[in-house]
Amino acid sequence: MSPEEAYEYAEKHGPSNKTRKIACEDPKFAYWYALEIDKKPREDTRKASCKDLGYAYYYAYHIDEQPRKDTRNVACKHPANAYLYARDIDKKSRKDTRKVACKDPFFAYQYAKNIDKKFYQETWEAVKNTEFEEEYKNFFNQINKDKII
Repeated sequence: MSPEEAYEYAEKHGPSNKTRKIACEDPKFAYWYALEIDKKPREDTRKASCKDLGYAYYYAYHIDEQPRKDTRNVACKHPANAYLYARDIDKKSRKDTRKVACKDPFFAYQYAKNIDKKFYQETWEAVKNTEFEEEYKNFFNQINKDKII
């Protein structure tokens, strides 16, 4: 039985340790098993989902519905996921997510604009001399103008 077949079987017949274990051989089906069949977080499905950057983020967002060190550590292996994790799950700025987001100028700019909402040297260094430099300057100039007014 493949992970997909185990998931489909559990959809029809309900959860079991056997189908869950097989579904957990694939991060996608481990995630879907937790979301649609168990309808709650479990260590085994979380661990299996965390073998994939995207499914670690999805698990934290849709199933745990809160930040966790294990899902954050996996999601933070890529700038896009670090940005999304900070924005959607942590709902705040953190040094670890900012550091990873700053590995890509686009996500550094998005992090500064949508999460930090203030200047950090780290985000500036990431966007300096890139296509996002002017947007970054304009964004922070507008914030400063708004403070004066």
